[in-house]
Amino acid sequence: MDVQLDFSKFDGLLPAIVQDDETGEVLMLAYMNEDAWKASLATGRATYFSRSRQKLWVKGETSGNIQLIKEIRVDCDNDTVLLKVEQIGGAACHTGYRSCFFKKIDGKSIKVVGEPVFDPGEVYKK
Repeated sequence: MDVQLDFSKFDGLLPAIVQDDETGEVLMLAYMNEDAWKASLATGRATYFSRSRQKLWVKGETSGNIQLIKEIRVDCDNDTVLLKVEQIGGAACHTGYRSCFFKKIDGKSIKVVGEPVFDPGEVYKK
């Protein structure tokens, strides 16, 4: 059966939940358009659509923190993707943390519960 995802919703973008293949930790949420989906399938490397830059980006092309796809799951409506990846380089978050979900709501405040893996100022020098 051919995989037919529903790109007709959300302005052609599908949410892509990214999870560590070994630990199950949720690393990030990104978006894929049809080109990003096809590139991910063709290369085995997670490729997304940057809403801020309006272009494709291969995770890790600047930072070296690439994501090798180990398994792909699709939800019941074929409009959300779950990528189970091997996170190379230790960090999925562009702010230097392993996971983008490094902050926890604690009562009425936000508590940082992760440790940075790299300094984004050094990695993303312009």
